[in-house]
Order: sequence, then structure tokens, then C-alpha cells
Amino acid sequence: MKDGRLIFCYTRRMKVWYLLLVVGCWWLVACASQPVPPTALVPPTFVPQPPVEPTVTGSSKQLSVVGNELEATATATQPAMPTQTAVPPTATSLPIPTPDPYSDLTIDVLTARSYGGGELDIIDMLEENDTFTRYLIAYPSDGLTVYGFMNVPNEGTDFPVALVLHGYINPAEYDTLAYTQRYADALAEAGYFVIHPNFRNYPPSDAGPNPYRIGYAIDVLNLIAIIREQSQDPLGYLRRADEDRIHLWGHSMGGSVALRVLTVNNEPYLRAAVLYGAMSGDERQNYEKILVWSGGATGPFELAASDAQLGQISPVFFLDRINTPISIHHSEADEVVPIAWSQDLCERLRTLEKSVECYTYYATPHTFRGQADELFIERVTRFFDEN
Repeated sequence: MKDGRLIFCYTRRMKVWYLLLVVGCWWLVACASQPVPPTALVPPTFVPQPPVEPTVTGSSKQLSVVGNELEATATATQPAMPTQTAVPPTATSLPIPTPDPYSDLTIDVLTARSYGGGELDIIDMLEENDTFTRYLIAYPSDGLTVYGFMNVPNEGTDFPVALVLHGYINPAEYDTLAYTQRYADALAEAGYFVIHPNFRNYPPSDAGPNPYRIGYAIDVLNLIAIIREQSQDPLGYLRRADEDRIHLWGHSMGGSVALRVLTVNNEPYLRAAVLYGAMSGDERQNYEKILVWSGGATGPFELAASDAQLGQISPVFFLDRINTPISIHHSEADEVVPIAWSQDLCERLRTLEKSVECYTYYATPHTFRGQADELFIERVTRFFDEN
């Protein structure tokens, strides 16, 4: 009986503990499901941070806002702030300027650049007579090889030099001994050391760029520089040429080439120049005429230049730079190059008080014939001799 009560008491105690455990679990679950009152949330502690700016060597800086700008003041006692890497703004592509295709063609640029380099070489002897010997020659010009012929008097030394510049001929029909040979021969017989370049693009010379016939002028300017240099060589081919007496003779296209050379090189060793039925020093007039001559096949690049660009390219706007005496010859019957171009040039040079003489011929074509040609040669020789 005693044992029975003991078991009963033990069992009843277990039930009480079991009930207490169930009630406790129920209470915990009920508490967990209740919302937490606002007063139970504790706000986090905010710690203010100093502004971040670049590190300053030797002293630090502190930034303060003034209006809409940042004003920097030096602070010697405050330690340097941590470095902040600046984020670069998004790059905006800038337009690349289009190169000016006419910039290297101006009189100013041609005047500023250098010329010469290399030597004139004799390739072959073409002819020998009692007065002079004719040679086939070649010389370098801006990386090109330019051919031509040279008439050298047989006797004497220190000969004045005459450069004979030919006019336009279809390159496919060109021959080194062209129509200008008779003028070169007359000057050689008069005691001149004559050089007649073919120009680039005229066989057998190399082909090269030549807008506004500027390539031809560069060929002449290089030749002049080579004469000046090579004549100093006591054993060279040009040793008998007087580098201080150089004369220019240019017909038609060659006349406008000579005019450009005179505006670029105004040194006193260029003693005299003859312009014979010459094209204009105004490139607008030239390309409009060439457009007609070529039946519209030539001229797009030259036509595209603006008035301002042509003003920097055309020799007619730089006549004030010329110091060389000029003799101008043109036929009233010229049906190729208008005589008005030579008349205008004469008037401009006279207005500038330049040394110029002007002759008008009659009843003879663009390339003179007969008595007009004989008179022309006589006047050229006299003019060169006087200068």
C-alpha cells in the first residue's frame, strides 16, 4: 500500500511538471508573436566623418563651401585626410580639324622652305658646235629626277646663267629639244650658260605633284639653289657658271612659273627676267582658261579653292616682293593667252614702281615667228646684258 501511494505521488508530480512545461512553451510562443513597442528600439549611434579630400604634402587642407564654389584654406594642425580617387568626367570626342590641302601651296610657305640638295649631272653630250656644247642633264628636285639640256659656251669662264622655261606641251608629245631650243641657242651664242629644265611630268623627268604649276616653280627654285652650291666646286660641271648672275626666261606657262619664282626668291643674284606671252599671276584666271583648254577635264581641285586661299597662292598678290627687273613681251594677235593678262601685270608693276618694260607685238601668234621673233630675241639679249 505504501508502495502504491509512492507510485501515485510520483505519477502526479510528473503530470504537474509536464503541465508546467506546456504552459511555459505556450507563453514563450505568445510573447514572441507580440509586436515590439517603439520604445524598445535603440537608435544606432551616429559618428560624424570628416570630409574626404586629396592628401596634401607638408600640410593638410580643409574645404568649406562658399556660395557655389569650394574655398580651400590651409590647416597646419589637422592631419591629412584620406585620399579620394576622383572619377573623371565622361570624355567628349572633339572634332578633328580637316587638313587644309592648299596650306603648303601659299607664297609664304614656299618662301619659308629650303631648296637645293644634290647635284646636277651630265648624262650625255647631245651636240657640239663652234660656239657651245649641248648636254643632256639631270638634277634632283624634292625626291624627283628632272631632266633637261644645258648649253655651255666652249671658251671662257664666269658666264652669266640663263634658265629657259618652256610653255605647255602635251607631255605625250614632248621632246627634250622642244621649240624653246632656238631661244636657248641664241642665249648660248650670246655668251650665256643656259640650262633648260624639262619640268616634272615631262619625259624623261619623273612624275610628281603640280597643283597650280607650283611643282614646276619648285623645280626651278631647286635648280637655282643647286647652281649656287655646285658652282663653287672647282671640278664640278657648273664651275664656269657665275652664281651671282642668274636670269630667268619663261614662255606662256613657263612665264607664270618664272613670276612665282620671283615672288618667292627676291635675292639680288636673280638679275633679270623675261616673261613671254605669259599666263596670269592670278590663278583664278589661269584655271578658268585651262578649264576651257581642256574641255572641262582639268580643274576640279583648283576650282575648289576659296578666294582667300587663292589670294595666298597667286603671285599677282605678292608683286611687292619682287626686286628683279622684268621685261614683258606679248602679241596682240595671241589667241592662246590673252594679252590683257600681260597688260594688267605691266600696270600693276608700274604702280608699285618696279623696274619693268613692256612690249606689244603685232601679226604674230602666241609663239612668235619671223621678224617679230628676231626682234624679240634681240631685245631679250640686250635686256639680259644690261642687267
